[in-house]
Amino acid sequence: MPLKVGILMGGPSEERDVSIATAGSVSKACVENGYLVTEFSFRDNYKKYLNKMNDQDIIFNALHGGIGENGNIQAWMDNNRIKYTGSGSLASSLCMDKAKSKGIAKSNGVDTPKWQLFTNADDEIKIKLPFVVKPNDQGSTVGLSIVQNQESIEPAIEQAFKYGMDVIIEEYIDGRELTIPIIGNMPFPIVEIKPLHDLYDYECKYTPGMSEYECPAILEKSILNKIKSNTKILFENFGCSIYARADYILDRSGVPYFLEMNTLPGMTSTSLVPKSAKANGLTFKQLIAKIIQLSL
Repeated sequence: MPLKVGILMGGPSEERDVSIATAGSVSKACVENGYLVTEFSFRDNYKKYLNKMNDQDIIFNALHGGIGENGNIQAWMDNNRIKYTGSGSLASSLCMDKAKSKGIAKSNGVDTPKWQLFTNADDEIKIKLPFVVKPNDQGSTVGLSIVQNQESIEPAIEQAFKYGMDVIIEEYIDGRELTIPIIGNMPFPIVEIKPLHDLYDYECKYTPGMSEYECPAILEKSILNKIKSNTKILFENFGCSIYARADYILDRSGVPYFLEMNTLPGMTSTSLVPKSAKANGLTFKQLIAKIIQLSL
């Protein structure tokens, strides 16, 4: 009997379109692997699919951001004994909380840019310009601004508060953008991202041709080993499982600064995890099969 794989997609978050694109790619790979695929697309009410989801061998969680990535849906699936791909509820919730995950990184000796958490727009800023302003629990650079001068501070904070209850202000590090997937407990090749914009923003992430990628990234062995070792430490200390992707910025003196851990990284044609897997000899079809087998 072929494996029955349900694909959970859509959701109400700002990253809904990315989720639908991921689901399309994953669905195609699952069919190529000979699995029986059922797609579960929703905007608000995923609970209506309970019986049908219970009938699947596993749910491939193709959601991004919001309730699909912050642990809520994972907790609901746990309570209903539904098997799913990726990290559990606690690790998902922790990694969506940038300030909390940076705190754990710091306490484990992993460099991360200085930061300050804002719960309201009138808090006093203690980080020196230039800095980055972003919602504390969004992905895909939604609501993110790089602030270079005094006049841009207020609009950037207002923009970030539109997308979350808390806002994080983070020291701006000028350097190379790097990302590294970890699958099972094994770090995969590092990808260097060279966006056409100053920032690897939403457009550069999801528009083919708006960024160049180098994989494996050309790095000194000591830096490469440091990033791999830091990623394993974080994956373990955050309680992640199956797969995730860690983002870093490498400053001009060769120090890698941890930015965030993505527990449900994109799986589209322009996504970073498939690029890294390919450099490691895994086709997209094999990558999806590996994630499903590890999750089972």
